[in-house]
Amino acid sequence: MSTKKIEPKESETTVDPKAGKKKFENHLIITKSDDPRAKWYVVHTYSGHEAKVMANLKQRVETMKLADRILEVLVPTQEQIQIRSGKKHNVTEKIFPGYILVRMIVDDASWLAVRTTQGVTGFVGVGNKPTPISDDEVKTIQKFMSLEAPKYQSKFSVGEAVKIVDGPFADFLGSIDSIDEEKGKVRVLVSIFGRETPVELDFLQVKKL
Repeated sequence: MSTKKIEPKESETTVDPKAGKKKFENHLIITKSDDPRAKWYVVHTYSGHEAKVMANLKQRVETMKLADRILEVLVPTQEQIQIRSGKKHNVTEKIFPGYILVRMIVDDASWLAVRTTQGVTGFVGVGNKPTPISDDEVKTIQKFMSLEAPKYQSKFSVGEAVKIVDGPFADFLGSIDSIDEEKGKVRVLVSIFGRETPVELDFLQVKKL
């Protein structure tokens, strides 16, 4: 087992600089550690406050000296291309609005620090007990974060049942929650983390059942 304090990792995705928005870190490594007790947990936040929660949590970890137990924070995002006024714009969008992932060693102090961080509404789990997700699930999410699907036009309808046929979520079944014809994207409700979660996909990545 080894533990090494390192600097936070710079954001792997950015927004269009012309949009005037600041970059934010989507993956914050507080402490690099291979401690087998450390697991990834899903934390529910107020939607739109994910980056702020990560910053608040970082500050609390430093103040409460919990860097040996709260190790990483990940806000799942994806670099996408939007077409506005006939021009392409790079934007960073959250894959799971209202959720962040925290790699941590759960004990009373670390649980309380996360649970009482401003903007956090709770852990995803059974009752008051956080339920860890597997490293494979995290790798799947990180793989999805790196995808940049092409724009494509097709016809779907809200509520229609579909099957995901491409990408890390291939073979998942779900239903269409919303459609963005301009971007060539559909938001599909799939069962992730034990509940229905919206995932944005390219038209090419889904097919009608």
